[in-house]
Amino acid sequence: MLLAAEQEPDNANLWMNLSTAMLCLGQRDHGLAIQAQALEMQRIYRLAASRQPARLRLLMIMAPGDLAANTPLDCLLEDSDIDLDFYYVSPGSPFALPVPEHDALIVAISESEENLGLLATLEQALANWPKPIINSPRNIPATGRIAASSLLQNAPGLLVTPTLSASREQLQAFATGAARIPEFFAGCDFPVILRPVGSHAGRDLDKAGGPEDIAAYLSKVEGTEFFLSRFIDYSGKDGLFRKFRVALIDGKPFACHMAVSSHWMIHYVNAGMYEDARKRAEEALFMANFDDFVERHGPALDAIYTRTKLDYLCIDCAETADGQLFIFEIDHAMVVHAMDTEDLFPYKQQHMRKVQTAFENFLIRLTTGSQQHVKATEK
Repeated sequence: MLLAAEQEPDNANLWMNLSTAMLCLGQRDHGLAIQAQALEMQRIYRLAASRQPARLRLLMIMAPGDLAANTPLDCLLEDSDIDLDFYYVSPGSPFALPVPEHDALIVAISESEENLGLLATLEQALANWPKPIINSPRNIPATGRIAASSLLQNAPGLLVTPTLSASREQLQAFATGAARIPEFFAGCDFPVILRPVGSHAGRDLDKAGGPEDIAAYLSKVEGTEFFLSRFIDYSGKDGLFRKFRVALIDGKPFACHMAVSSHWMIHYVNAGMYEDARKRAEEALFMANFDDFVERHGPALDAIYTRTKLDYLCIDCAETADGQLFIFEIDHAMVVHAMDTEDLFPYKQQHMRKVQTAFENFLIRLTTGSQQHVKATEK
């Protein structure tokens, strides 16, 4: 791609793809610099459906940023018959360029402090939009860690630990013993979870069991503002931790994956799912019996949908020993995909097809107002 870019320096699509590749390789600074170069050339990109003719065109409103900056619908809708147009908007005048023809629009921009102003601008710009809108910009700030922990408090069957904002100076006071956590945050004490504001995918996420752990944490992590929350031990009787990813599409829940790990901080790629057939067998059982999960946690899932008012949302969660649904994070920009190999995950394709079909059917209902012509593989 680098060689091709040298030969085609004016090919914006090539530069944008190269930016994504760099971000996937962990070269964030290079990736964002290349992305900025691509956006100087053009701000609208087309990903044609792999199966033509396309049934409809979905306009995705995007913001510049890394892989967590926008909803990755290109992963969910891989091998679909939906055309995607990516419109990278600018603050102040988000629709400075002509808007491509489309059947529906989704606000893909994730919640972040730098995006709040842009989301507010979009709320005004989209107030009288002639096409259906998915994930209204006014509802996206509810996915922020502090906002979500407040919004979901006292929902039936839900456990959401309050997420608190702590300055570096406060953490240093806790580390030295000059102050105690309960003095600043009632009902919260060691052990606690720490992460810098704006971090994603577990970056600089850690547990502190006492003041000395906070001191060690601050010695290796930069930043001035942090999130702090009470640690919940959600391990099972066997001592293992299980994290579920669930997608809510028009309020209906779908299983995306389950990770099993001996460590409380679970990410699917480092939980040993690729190396351990027993873990994959447990995930297969979870996905096959997902209706039981929904029956146990139906009121909690309904509460998330009705309180957030988001048409498409993902939930990372676990089950506590007393049967509550423990929420780690809610976000519309989580990755949902069917890219795992069938030789290791023979059970996944059928279940991920349910998620994709449900989203496609939602689009058809939204744009036609009809139950006709929807696909039959959603159930």
